[in-house]
Amino acid sequence: MNSHGGHVALVTGAGRGIGRAIADAHATAGVRVAYLDHDPALAEEAASAARERGYDVIALSADVADDRAVAEACRRISETLGTIDILVNNAGISPKTGADGKRALAWEMSPDEWRRVLDVNLTGAFNGMRAVVPGMRELGRGRIVSLSSVAGKTFCDIVGIHYAASKAALIGFTKHLAGELGPYGITVNAVAPGRIDTPLVRGTAPEANEAARLATPLRRLGTPEDVANTCLFLTSDSAAFVTGQVCDVAGGWLMT
Repeated sequence: MNSHGGHVALVTGAGRGIGRAIADAHATAGVRVAYLDHDPALAEEAASAARERGYDVIALSADVADDRAVAEACRRISETLGTIDILVNNAGISPKTGADGKRALAWEMSPDEWRRVLDVNLTGAFNGMRAVVPGMRELGRGRIVSLSSVAGKTFCDIVGIHYAASKAALIGFTKHLAGELGPYGITVNAVAPGRIDTPLVRGTAPEANEAARLATPLRRLGTPEDVANTCLFLTSDSAAFVTGQVCDVAGGWLMT
């Protein structure tokens, strides 16, 4: 997949931020891309901008926590663009409390909030995988990349326990799935971003982001493109012998 040409990608949470950068990077590389987002307006805006640059892309809306909605979206993608052989599980949420952008403490968190974060961040990746793997197995090739976080590998006081737990679980998901799918020519990897300058991060208390910047050896927040470039490598032929790995894109922040 060095040129990525001729391949079909589904990127979830592609309406803005990291997801949009990942989808844009693949479209630029010649991949036919489905921009999927919970917000149909964001999905269409991102896909329209890519189409204006001459790329073969479509926009879809679905809640990744809804397995039937994801399966239907994948059916439409296959009919329109072809069999999906690249899946990037990017969709994720990290709720904060109040206007100050602080997390809820574990013992103060509602069960509904806990369930919703796990449903989107973890079960959403399962739903996407389950919908695309049959086609990948038939093709005898495939790339699955899930967005974890450095917060899934060590304590990070910026995020809530639900987010940390879901991102840690994605690492186990990645390693186990890599073992199961390797014999079918499908690689499975994860990317663990640090503090990336996105709308989600801007919703956090500014002093928390500044503290993270100062604690990062490269002394800056990351960009969505930093993450997108790593994902693009992992979906390429250059990473054909890389599977079951977690790649930090964090500027050295929270090294583990």
